[in-house]
Amino acid sequence: MDIFLTILQGVPMTIGLTVAALAIGAVGGIPLALGRRSNVPIISLAAVSIIEILRGIPPIVWLFIIYFGLGTALPMLDPITSAVVGLGLISCAYMAEIYRGGLSAITRGQWEASEALGMGRGSVLTFIIGPQVFRVSVPAAASYAIGLLKDSSVAYTIGVSEIVYFANDQSRQTSDALGPFFLAALVYVIMTIPCAWATRALDARLRMRVAR
Repeated sequence: MDIFLTILQGVPMTIGLTVAALAIGAVGGIPLALGRRSNVPIISLAAVSIIEILRGIPPIVWLFIIYFGLGTALPMLDPITSAVVGLGLISCAYMAEIYRGGLSAITRGQWEASEALGMGRGSVLTFIIGPQVFRVSVPAAASYAIGLLKDSSVAYTIGVSEIVYFANDQSRQTSDALGPFFLAALVYVIMTIPCAWATRALDARLRMRVAR
C-alpha cells in the first residue's frame, strides 16, 4: 500500500505535463493545419515539413535534445520545462493533423455560402467552420490526449517526478522489478478510463447539439 501511495505522488505531475503539452498543441496546431491547407506552395511545404519532423522524431529523443542540448545554453530549461516544450511541440504536429481531418470533413459548399453572405475568411473560420471542426475533432483529440497521458512517462528519463519516476524509484529501493510498475500501470488505467467515458459523453452531447 505504501508503494501505491508513493506512486500516486506522481499523478499531479503526469496530469500537469499532459494538460500543458495538449494546450500548446491545441493552439500551435491551428497555424500548422491552416498552413498545410494553404494555396501557397511554399507555406504548405513548410507546414508539412514541420509536421513530419515533429512527428518523425521519438518523444524521448526530443526531450534529450531539448534538455541535454538546448538546456546547457538555456538554464531556464529545467526538466519540467523541457518536458512540456518537447511534448508540446510534438502535440502541435498531431493536433494539426487532427484539425486538418476536421477541416476536410467540412463541405466546400459551406465555405462558398459563407463567402456569398459577405463574411470574411476570419469570421467564417471563427463562427462557421471552427465550431464544426471542433466537434469533428473531439474524438480524435481525446484519443490523442489519452495517448499523450501515457507518453508523458518518457519525462522520467530526464528526472521529472511523474508516475513512472516514482515506480522506478520504488523498484530500485525494494528490489522488486515488476510490482511497482504493475501498480503504475493500474494508476494509468484508472486515469484513462474516466477520460474515455468523458470523451464519449462530450461527443454525444455535441452531436445532439448539431442535430437540433
